[in-house]
Amino acid sequence: MSASSGNPVPSAPPSYEETVGINMNYPHPYPVPGPGQKPDGKGMNPPPYVGQPPPANNPVAVQTVYVQQPVVFYDRPVQMCCPSCNQMIVTHLSYDAGALTWLSCGGLCLVGCIAGCCLIPFCIDALKDVDHTCPKCSALVGSYKRL
Repeated sequence: MSASSGNPVPSAPPSYEETVGINMNYPHPYPVPGPGQKPDGKGMNPPPYVGQPPPANNPVAVQTVYVQQPVVFYDRPVQMCCPSCNQMIVTHLSYDAGALTWLSCGGLCLVGCIAGCCLIPFCIDALKDVDHTCPKCSALVGSYKRL
């Protein structure tokens, strides 16, 4: 078989670069190991940044938000920020008869203190529920229930 049709028969197949169309003059999109480097990627420089341009030096507004911890109310005054008037306050205490006061009264009645001694729990603040109010705006800010 001869090549009499006018097309010369190539002596060797084309190289990979010629087949795929890679131009060797363009930079590679990934690092190519240099002389003395192993092709495992260690010791090579990272690829150049080809994506978006670096962000401009625009000032960033920072807003500080203070989150108030939940206040736990007991039978003592509490220093806190009033949620109604936003002032730093020490709460004012007021005592009201609650479940423990009534149970104490009923227990004394069962024991036999009927002649008025059963009313003693209503005179003892340590047996009553406590309401915490703001001294500036008189808003109820919390309460402490004994039972």
